[in-house]
Amino acid sequence: MRWWDIDPVLELEKDLFPEDAWSRGMFWSELAHSRGPEATRRYVVAEDEGRLFGYAGLAASGDLGDVQTIAVRREQWGTGLGARLLAELLRAATAFECAEVLLECRVDNVRAQKLYERFGFEAIGFRRGYYQPGNVDALVMRLNDPSTSVNGVQGTEING
Repeated sequence: MRWWDIDPVLELEKDLFPEDAWSRGMFWSELAHSRGPEATRRYVVAEDEGRLFGYAGLAASGDLGDVQTIAVRREQWGTGLGARLLAELLRAATAFECAEVLLECRVDNVRAQKLYERFGFEAIGFRRGYYQPGNVDALVMRLNDPSTSVNGVQGTEING
């Protein structure tokens, strides 16, 4: 993801997450930490012929990775794009030498939970009222050794 991707990313963000969409400033801040030898973030976009179909981001700190966001345009649900985006984040976690990866997922987002479980993530707890303003709980999930979870996922090219 580059700065010029922010406008289409924000459009998709607001469509998919209308109550708790990230702001332009949040994406700028994340991208500021995604380049150079001291990078601690990896953000990617999936696009075809200039149209954005999805994006994802990971933060790394020490040996811990944290999936910050994954979003896929509704008409692409069920195509495997979310899996390809997640696989790219897990490759980034491996490159950052993360021993484990955490994420939060809305408790009502069963589709996403099943995706994460296919990659080996396990539920480890809840964060009550995590998603605001809707006061929706988050399921916290963990994956140990992300390097073992990215094999065999192929398809649409993902761009960083």
